[in-house]
Formats: sequence, structure tokens, C-alpha cells
Amino acid sequence: MKILIQAAEIIDRTSPFHQKIKNILVTNGRIAEIGDKNYSADRVIKAEGMKLTIGWFDLGTSVGDPGLEHKEDLDSAAKAAAAGGFTEIAVLPNTVPSVQTKNEVSYITRGNDSRLVQIYALASVTKNNKGEELTEMIDLHEAGAIAFTDGLKPIWHTDIFLKSLQYLQKFNGLLIDHPEDIWLNMFGQMHEGVNSTKLGLKGMPRIAEDIAVGKNLELLGYAGGRLHFSRISSAKAVEMVRQAKKKLSVSCDIAVYQPLLDDGLLMNFDTNYKVNPPLREKVDADALVKALKDGTIDVLCSGHTPHEDESKSLEFDMADAGIINLQTFAANLVALSKSVDWDVLLEKVTVNPRKLLNLEVPHIEAEAKANLTLFDPNHAWTFDEKSNFSKSKNSPWLGKEILGKATAVFNNGRHKIEES
Repeated sequence: MKILIQAAEIIDRTSPFHQKIKNILVTNGRIAEIGDKNYSADRVIKAEGMKLTIGWFDLGTSVGDPGLEHKEDLDSAAKAAAAGGFTEIAVLPNTVPSVQTKNEVSYITRGNDSRLVQIYALASVTKNNKGEELTEMIDLHEAGAIAFTDGLKPIWHTDIFLKSLQYLQKFNGLLIDHPEDIWLNMFGQMHEGVNSTKLGLKGMPRIAEDIAVGKNLELLGYAGGRLHFSRISSAKAVEMVRQAKKKLSVSCDIAVYQPLLDDGLLMNFDTNYKVNPPLREKVDADALVKALKDGTIDVLCSGHTPHEDESKSLEFDMADAGIINLQTFAANLVALSKSVDWDVLLEKVTVNPRKLLNLEVPHIEAEAKANLTLFDPNHAWTFDEKSNFSKSKNSPWLGKEILGKATAVFNNGRHKIEES
């Protein structure tokens, strides 16, 4: 099948067509032609005002499969990802059981031959993500795990953390950590500050993140290896990573919503804004924006963390933390683009995550396999239950009109095109 993407702006710094408006002909899963000709095609996508990039990659999607499929399964996650503009996702190991054997890795990846969205396994560092006993990381790597993490839980045990950095050096593996001092954050509900005091809620202080980042950077300097911090949020944590990058192999990501939202949104006890790390204050948001611009923050991730109604429609202190955000990611990007250039933003969801994971980086050039995302930053739409492909609906944007939408994705010889 021949599909013509007509008059899209190509965003790919490695392409000679970067920032140029071109017609792109995709034939049977490959980019056949790029140019100004009006190529003959079976289907035409009129893409004026839209941006075409290499396929988006989400580093750290939460999926409840296996064991918690009522929150999200692999199929629903793949559908939501495709609708949101992602062609590849790496899923966290916070499942039941956790991703800690070859069988679990195989369970996640075995359907990739027939999937548009490729799903990769991030394997557990410790058994059942408890932080007490190491998994067989070399075996898991050989089975196809692309990095190692305890996902939404910090690797709190210092000796385990140290040994993980050492073991992973055998194959240049990446250790991903959610930096958090669990004792300082225990029973915490939101960012510790004026608003938590007004609401009478136990706070989660910045220092709980800052101490974990500082400690783990010291361990990295001692042991060597490659370390990636997931979903950092505080101004000091960002500055520590900025300085550490001068001498250590360290990287970090943030949830794309983190610089856009703040703890003032919790004043009505809306559990859809309850996340971990928590929404912080403007000083932190400003620091994240600066770090996006100067390259301190390497990757933007969706922060997609699905929960069923029974886990969210509760008193605030009983509700689970998390937002679904695969399908609303493009709208978050549009909001961020007011402060950060598109080139910079898009590199953090296309090139950088793949480089960190030692995966092949696609390119927009003739004869290349089509791994593409087309999105319209000017498309206004309502994210509602009908358009939501996730099994969960814990989103602060549900039922609201937002700006920015993925229009089409191409990958693995398959495609999904938004019906106009």
C-alpha cells in the first residue's frame, strides 16, 4: 500500500530534510520517496501545519500485565500508545510477578512481530522489586531486557545499588532508578510546602529526592557504570545531575507534565493530580524548563501510570498516585513548546531514549524503514471516554478540550491513521 504524507514539516536533525516541508511516500512499510513531487498513492494524508518525526519512544510506561491487567494490559497499552504517537514503549517491571525471569521478558516481547507498537521489557533489579535480593541480570539481558530498574520503587538498598552498577558493566547495561528516600516520604500525599500545610496533608519534601540523587551519584562515582534517574522533579536534583554530567555517565528524564503542573492544583483534593514524585512549586518547574533547554534532562516520558476507579475515587490519602498520559502526551508537548524549541523537545522523545538503551535510531530518508510519527500541534480535540484506549481513566484532562494530537504512526510495516 502506498501512503502519501503531503506537505509535512520534517523534524529530524540527522536528515537533510530537517525543518523542510516535503511530501513523503511510504510504500509497504518503507520510505520510498521524499521530495516536492505529488507522488501517486492509494491514500493521501494532507499534513499542512503538521510535524513528521521519527517514531516516538516512551521510556517507562506502566502496564499492569501480567497480574494487574484490570489497570492496563499489553494490548490496551499498545493501542493507547499508537493513538498518542508512540511507535515503541519500554514497560516498567512493577507487575505481579515482577519482570524477573526469562519467561516474563518473553511474555512482554513475544507479540512484537505482529505489533505496530514495539514493546520492550525493563527488567527488575531486585526480586519482586523489594530491594532485598538481586535478580539474574545477565540472564535477563540475554533474554532481551533492555535496561534494569525497580520501576516506580527506588533501589533503596545501598549495597544492592552498588552491586547493580558493577554487574551491569559486564555488558554496558543501564541502571534506571526512581530517586526517593522512602522513609522521608512515608505517608506523604503531596509536595511538602505551603499548600500541603493548608490542606493538612503529610508532605513529600524535596529533600527526599535530593538525598537519593546525591547518594546515588556518590555510588556511581565510586563503582562506575551507567545510571539514569527516572522522573526527577526538584530544582536541586536537576542541578546535581547537571554538575555530575561533567564527570560521570549519568542521565535523567522527567514526566512531561511535571513542568506544566504545580501543587496548587491539589487544593480541591483532585486525586487525578496525585503523582509520585509529586507536583511541586513554580521554582522547580522553572528549573525543569531550564534543564530541558540546556540538555541536563535527556528524555521526556509520558509518566503513564494507569489505575482503576477503585484506586482513584477515594479519599485523597487513600488514592494511588499516577496519571494516564500516553494519548495526551502531544498536548503536553504543545504546552511545553511555548518555552522550549520543538527540536529540543522532540529529540528527547525520539533519539535520546534509544541512544541510552543502545537501540537503533530510525532516520527519515529514502529506503529507510518507516518508523514515523505525524502530529498536529494545532489540532484541538476532547479527550473523553470514547477516545480513550486505556483501560483506566485517571487523567486530569479527561473530558477537557486540549491542543495537539498525533495524526498517524508508522512502524513494523504497519500504520495507524487518525480518521478526520
